[in-house]
Amino acid sequence: MLYCLPDEPNVFTLQFPVKRLLNIYLDSYRGLSRSSWMLAIVMLINRTGSMVLPFLGVYMMDHLHFTLSQSGFVLSFFGLGSVAGSFIGGYLTDRTGEFNVQVFSLFANTVMFCLIPYFTTVHSLSAIIFLQALIGEQFRPANSVAVAKYARSENLTRAFSLNRMAINLGFSLGPALGGILAAISYQLLFYVNAAAAFIAGITYIVFFKRRHLVYKRRSATKKITAPVGIVRSPYLDPKFIVFCLLCAVFSICFMLLMNTLPLFYREAVKLDKQMIGILLGHSGLVVVLLEMLLVHFAERKMSIVQTMALGTVLCGISYGMLGFTAALPLLFVSITLLSCGEILIFPFMATITARSAGENNKGSYMGMNGIAMSAAFIFSPLIGSAVASRWSFETLWIGVALVLLLTALGFYYSIGWLLRDKPGEQV
Repeated sequence: MLYCLPDEPNVFTLQFPVKRLLNIYLDSYRGLSRSSWMLAIVMLINRTGSMVLPFLGVYMMDHLHFTLSQSGFVLSFFGLGSVAGSFIGGYLTDRTGEFNVQVFSLFANTVMFCLIPYFTTVHSLSAIIFLQALIGEQFRPANSVAVAKYARSENLTRAFSLNRMAINLGFSLGPALGGILAAISYQLLFYVNAAAAFIAGITYIVFFKRRHLVYKRRSATKKITAPVGIVRSPYLDPKFIVFCLLCAVFSICFMLLMNTLPLFYREAVKLDKQMIGILLGHSGLVVVLLEMLLVHFAERKMSIVQTMALGTVLCGISYGMLGFTAALPLLFVSITLLSCGEILIFPFMATITARSAGENNKGSYMGMNGIAMSAAFIFSPLIGSAVASRWSFETLWIGVALVLLLTALGFYYSIGWLLRDKPGEQV
């Protein structure tokens, strides 16, 4: 005799949505090219090794005995080098190709990380940090061009998203490893960073050398048979300039997460270091787990204009909450909203930049957009600390929320204006 268990229907009703959700999650990763995955792996290796910057301030104060103002002076040169590196990297990418720029950046960065421990004065360390950032940041526009080059057109945003997820995963693993190495030796920190850049360079060459040569031959054939179009500079493209200015404003507000938000947690909310680490780690975990899923959903259900505007509004709400409450559960809600907003902004920002450019000037466009984001390294900590110290953290967060709401309106109207005349673009 067969017996029917009374709870069997509930089992099936629970299993079905779980299986369906799992399939939706896996679908967000399907269809990406092998090259897109390899670019993400190279980025993961490189960014996992990016453990120097989070510990550079500690290194200068604990090991070199710099003052706080001297450490801040040195760190400002990282921002200046990042801006210069984004510009030069974009320029060189259009002229020598993204393959050569990435190879140069990775291997030259290997040397730079090995040299840093030998510069122990304020001015000499400022100079070497500037050079390291200048060389290291050349990788960013070249890598973005490579993502656009090897991704299938229908998966462009998800390819950028996969790359960004690798960056976030690397930045989550890197500081954890860096903390262990710094406890043993600061010099070891720099040398392991150099090794990671070297391994990333070897991995990139092994996988992409042949693909680069094949693509180069095909491009040469196309140039012979096709007329040469006018190559427009992004610095003379008023629509793109407006878009980059909005990206700069958003990046300055968003980067408060890295410099001013931890100070708010410590000074205003009185959280201990462990809880601050948990909150910031939660942000990285949200990005790693949800990035591909949210981008996949946004591509299917929303236009690119709606996605950018929504992402910016979410970040505004996140910061605005901090102006009215500091309850721990709501701090987790706030940083979750900020992470979701970040997910909806940065991959689509890269896609808009790639689609605004022509075939022969993608590097310059990526470089200019990189400058807009690198500027946040310079201005974000200055603005955040100045407003918080002169008025209050509450004033800062409410002010940032209002700025981001205005930026969302700017994105809503400027992106449509920018992409309206692009063939096949749905804004």
